[in-house]
Amino acid sequence: MSGVALALEVVVVFFLALFLLHRYGDFRKQHRMVLFATLLAWFLCFLIVFILPLDVSTTIYNQCKTDNQAHLVAIKTVNHDNSSNSSVFPTQRVPKICQKPWSYIPDGILPVFWRVVYWTSQFLTWLLIPFMQSYARSGGFSISGKIKTALIENAIYYGTYLLIFCSLLIYVAVTPKLHLSWSGLRTIGITAANTWGLFLLVLLLGYGLVEIPRTYWRASCHGQLLAKTYFKAAKLMTEKADAEENLEDVMEDVRTVNETIKYNHPLRKCIDTILKKCPVEYQEKMGRNMDDYEDFDDKGNPYPSKKSLVKLHKQVIYAVQRHNRTQVQWQILLDKAFHLEDVAKNESSSTHKFVHSFPSAEPPGWISKYLYTPTVEWYWECVFRRWCYRVLAVVLCVFSAAVVWSECTFFSTQPVLSLFAVFIQLAERDYNYVYIEMACFVTIFFLCYCVYSTVFRIRVFNYYYLAPHHQTDAYSLQFSGMLFCRLTPPLCLNFLGVIHMDSTISHQTRQPTAYTSIMGSMQVLSFIANGFYIYYPMLIVLLCIATYFSLGTRCLNLLGFQQFVGENDLTSDLVDEGRELIRRGTTDTGPSFKLSSRYINECDLTCVCAAQSRRDRSDKAELLQDVEPLDFTGEEPLETDNRRSVSLYL
Repeated sequence: MSGVALALEVVVVFFLALFLLHRYGDFRKQHRMVLFATLLAWFLCFLIVFILPLDVSTTIYNQCKTDNQAHLVAIKTVNHDNSSNSSVFPTQRVPKICQKPWSYIPDGILPVFWRVVYWTSQFLTWLLIPFMQSYARSGGFSISGKIKTALIENAIYYGTYLLIFCSLLIYVAVTPKLHLSWSGLRTIGITAANTWGLFLLVLLLGYGLVEIPRTYWRASCHGQLLAKTYFKAAKLMTEKADAEENLEDVMEDVRTVNETIKYNHPLRKCIDTILKKCPVEYQEKMGRNMDDYEDFDDKGNPYPSKKSLVKLHKQVIYAVQRHNRTQVQWQILLDKAFHLEDVAKNESSSTHKFVHSFPSAEPPGWISKYLYTPTVEWYWECVFRRWCYRVLAVVLCVFSAAVVWSECTFFSTQPVLSLFAVFIQLAERDYNYVYIEMACFVTIFFLCYCVYSTVFRIRVFNYYYLAPHHQTDAYSLQFSGMLFCRLTPPLCLNFLGVIHMDSTISHQTRQPTAYTSIMGSMQVLSFIANGFYIYYPMLIVLLCIATYFSLGTRCLNLLGFQQFVGENDLTSDLVDEGRELIRRGTTDTGPSFKLSSRYINECDLTCVCAAQSRRDRSDKAELLQDVEPLDFTGEEPLETDNRRSVSLYL
């Protein structure tokens, strides 16, 4: 049964990671290595979260067996001492009955499993993914050029962490009480990585504990939600206009370079690679420069260098990605605004039937026809949905308060103040393993939801942005995988400390879990184990207070980054502007802004036809490119390896 439970969780976690990657990434356009690295990082992190409750229940069972063996040894010792005195009766102690959990994992499996999962995730986050980020973002035209760019960009990155590791190493070397060994060095490396992760973990957790319940509460208020949608529409329109203008400027540079470099120039293949990344309509306008042999130096135009083409290639990738993302987001935001406006209109309906302003042109399915009827939709959208969100928000508030209290008191073992530790210890007395695993899973799942959802929410300008509907670029996907791998180990250690299953923090004599066994003893660096790991999580209180009063949002608003802040003149102006934009989208174009499967299929068919047309022209052009140039005397010939290479970013 234990093998079935473990295999089932592995399958569920894999499909969960695959679903999220499908939602944010693009399987058809992004490179397979980018998708594989991101999927592996997400899968390993989610797997740790799902398997850790099984480790806790297995450890409790092993602790019970250890206590029974200790009792048997004590009985034999007492009986042996009392055998010489016939007047003293032998002492009999009844051992505890240890029931094996339904998901028990045999000894030796979990340590190997955790070791493989942990070190694979660390290899991803500290070596492979940072290198792949620079590789995918590079504008080079050859594999060697991309590798060179990635190595240069990561030299400073790796050097910084090497400096931190050397500093900790020197501290251990000059401390007389500490002795260097391979296990000690390994523990120092793990401690350094977990300390960095814990520093970021507290920041993200403090934000998520307040913002997630508040988001669900605000979702129950249709008026405020509609106003925020108008606000987002005004901001997104500005970003959309900037993206279109940036794309026009970049396409103008591409057009100039395309006209300058003719078909038999050695750098022509670089231009062809750049053109393949341009939108279809711009490719049709620019076409291929197929002028027959002419005097290229007649006008004396300077030829761009390969370095400038690499920079232009990088700009094209960024501009096209940003333009496509804003276009899709604008369509989705309009769809959401139309729906919220329909909800507002139908709230006062006396017929209790939901009426759409722009009904779908497609025939209704059997679900809409028999189950989700207009009457059911009205009761759900106008009555029950808001109350469901409010109940969920209250439940999440209770969980957040319990987490904050436990994070501030988990170091106290006498008495036990951590609420989650109390729940686990009560269930441990009766060896109710199902309750133990469910309590552990709910607790760690809520912690992960607060942290991971914050990772999906945050946006660092256009440098890092996880956009749904397949609009996330390769750099942001890998950056999220890197953050997950760095945040998950300290999150799990923090969870084990909260439930008093980590003897390093709780200072209790008990059998450690298999997960903590691979971390080694944090006492190698006592100022971190007895100081930072215990007192730093208390800052969650300050972060929750700052998030509740929206101090970060107000600071960004003062610095000129428009944020949605309740009663504010600038916010009101943007809300009015967004309402006008939505009104124009409704009256001028009607439902043409609405996304539908028919629209998507027509777009796909058009793209396929355009791609086939480009492929035919490309085949004809390659026949001419194979001819050796006869009269070209330009500079900077392209190397043979670079001419045959292909770009990693698709």
